[in-house]
Amino acid sequence: MVENIHWLGHDTFRIDGEKVIYTDPFKLKKSGRADIILVTHEHYDHCSPEDIAKIQNEDTVIVATPDCAGKLRGTVKTVKPGDKLSVKGIEIEAVPSYNTNKRFHPRDKGWVGYIFTVNGKRIYLAGDTDYIPEMKNFKDI
Repeated sequence: MVENIHWLGHDTFRIDGEKVIYTDPFKLKKSGRADIILVTHEHYDHCSPEDIAKIQNEDTVIVATPDCAGKLRGTVKTVKPGDKLSVKGIEIEAVPSYNTNKRFHPRDKGWVGYIFTVNGKRIYLAGDTDYIPEMKNFKDI
């Protein structure tokens, strides 16, 4: 499974499985094809419309928070912590992502991380977060 997860820098990963999934595309050096793009929050280094455009096609589905969705084109599904959805056969859960003692990522913004399943393995994309109490409820990741 690990050979199917590619770190592309910062918080950007490409996961190759049943579908090609990118997380928080930022400063991409190459373009590729994304089936699904997961965006955790609106900050420029996570929600980069220019980088998303490099890997997006007419069939790409973007999952993002509402504050980021307004900056994007194409098929965008908005989420908040606790939401669960199925995109192109991939089960995705939006989970809380925030800092407990810093002002940069406050809880009340409703920003997210994601837990999703690829090739039978659950993967956790934390986003920008501290260790938060909700993490104790994350199972089988």
